[in-house]
Amino acid sequence: MRNPRIYSEQLLQADSSIKLSESAANHVGRVLRMRPGEPLVLFNGQGGAWQGKLENVNKTSVIVYLESFIEGDAQSPLTIELGQTLSRGERMDYAIQKATEAGVTAITPLWSERCEVKLNAERLDKRVKHWQQVAISACEQCGRNIVPTIHTPVKLDDWLTTRSTELKFVLDHRTTKQLSDFQQPGSLSLLIGPEGGLTPQEIELAEGHWFNPLALGPRVLRTETAPVVAIALMQYLWGDY
Repeated sequence: MRNPRIYSEQLLQADSSIKLSESAANHVGRVLRMRPGEPLVLFNGQGGAWQGKLENVNKTSVIVYLESFIEGDAQSPLTIELGQTLSRGERMDYAIQKATEAGVTAITPLWSERCEVKLNAERLDKRVKHWQQVAISACEQCGRNIVPTIHTPVKLDDWLTTRSTELKFVLDHRTTKQLSDFQQPGSLSLLIGPEGGLTPQEIELAEGHWFNPLALGPRVLRTETAPVVAIALMQYLWGDY
């Protein structure tokens, strides 16, 4: 079994001891039931990680001694900015979790015409924090040391006007365009519609901002499945798969 990986916002450096946050300490002590002397890895999202071992574990705190720095981030050379239209229930969590595992760089939740999710300011702030934690947990699991940024939701047209990547794609099962029709980029934007799909007008608007319509085969994918399939294919063609 590999060493558990734990995210910490604190400044990390070799040959030092730190106290884990309450949530991290609960995970280490109560969920994983780790004991003093056992190894684990810490990372703070700034690059690299630190090999450590538990110094003390009790009901109120967990202390970790950091032994040495570990090079590497498991970061893809391909920059992928995902615009994911908001979806209900656990679908959004799934999309963020799996996109993070697949190597996405940043995720912006979007409001579109057929989006059925309604959130007031307080609930929206809580959801963004929740989604960021979903991405952190995915990084802990998959070995990434740099956590994708989860931006505050914006309107679709606002997101379209601010994309400056080399390639831009909007998924549209009605097109005949495939990934093999395009040359390798260093960065790309990927737009995913809601459960009811983007309207023809929204797809036309995206195309007006230089988004290329893209099909992922003859089958229509769910809103939470589409980014996972698309990113996996892009990583295979142009990234590190």
